[in-house]
Amino acid sequence: MTTTAPRATATPPIPGRAWTMLALGVAAQAAGTLVVSAPALLIPYLHAQGTSLTLAGLLAAAPTFGMVLTLIAWGAVTDRFGERLVIAGGLVLTTLAVAAAWTAAGNPVLLGLAFLAGGMTSASTNAASGRVVVGWFPKERRGLAMGIRQMSQPLGVTLAAVTVPQLAEASGIRAALVLPIVLCAVLAACCAIGIANPPRPARSTAPTAVTENPYRTNGFLWRVHAVSVLLVVPQFTLSTYGLVWLVGLGWSTPAAGLLVGASQFVGAIGRILVGIWSDRAGSRVGPLRIVAVSAAVVMGLLALVDATHLAGAAVFLVVATSVTVADNGLAYTSVAEAAGPFWSGRALGAQNTGQFIAASAVGPGIGALVGALGFAASFGIVAVLPVLALPLVPRHDRSQD
Repeated sequence: MTTTAPRATATPPIPGRAWTMLALGVAAQAAGTLVVSAPALLIPYLHAQGTSLTLAGLLAAAPTFGMVLTLIAWGAVTDRFGERLVIAGGLVLTTLAVAAAWTAAGNPVLLGLAFLAGGMTSASTNAASGRVVVGWFPKERRGLAMGIRQMSQPLGVTLAAVTVPQLAEASGIRAALVLPIVLCAVLAACCAIGIANPPRPARSTAPTAVTENPYRTNGFLWRVHAVSVLLVVPQFTLSTYGLVWLVGLGWSTPAAGLLVGASQFVGAIGRILVGIWSDRAGSRVGPLRIVAVSAAVVMGLLALVDATHLAGAAVFLVVATSVTVADNGLAYTSVAEAAGPFWSGRALGAQNTGQFIAASAVGPGIGALVGALGFAASFGIVAVLPVLALPLVPRHDRSQD
């Protein structure tokens, strides 16, 4: 059914068990992100050992491609069997996949297949961890909860960044893969014991409006997916080329890397604040529309900074990074609420799939634009995408609660 949520007048209590589910969900997805991020951070070591950059790049892309293949399927399994089985079982399979990569070190073909399998299995934590959080938290606090849950990605990337390259350089690929193996195995056990599926009505007794396919009843989910695809391009443009842009402005590589890392951390905090904002506003799509406008503005400002060599590039980049990641939690929560308890796994899988496909095109696409037109024009072109997303943002929220 279609509802426009009223402004929240009181903060409902959150069961202690919900925080446990959130903590386990964040840890599980952070472990999955560690697995997916590790191959890219092995590129310097692999290249130093004689692997071509092309082959190293293929190995790095294998986990992401594996995720794209299985995200919707894992969502469907989650809808059918519940979050506990998918998260715990998926982490067991991820442990086995990374163990296979450990065994295959030295054989590029087998290593690539193992990395592919690692991406396919770690996708289980994406849809299921979001679904368990939405299921346990009351609607009035889901923005906060999903904002915290979205910190799992930067946590996983940070953990990979501070361990994988150093361990690989010191002791080889196998040493770098020990932590992902151990972490996934430990969390598989913790999630099997600690995660409980949220209370939901039986399908046989639920109203038809809740159980029917939400993609066929209205265009809400399609529109949010499309908005997210457009808005993910500015986000990955900055995460992929922010360092390169700063170095081109005269920054040293270490200083630029530190700033990019700091901006990602600030962006993670921003996701939580935007989630709280949506809870207090009683709406996801209202803040989403404002974030889209803001993303267009900050990308336009970056284009202006590059074209005119304005001072304060660091401040503009931090602000732009924070703004361009702010839509993730809003859209994710909106999709889960609109899809309802019987379709949210598949809907969240579709949400992630579209974003990953778009994100994978950013590297070569924006790289070609920068090479042909420079950063100012490229940032300006990217600024148009949030503008195109604006008319697609639904006017009202939808919820199956």
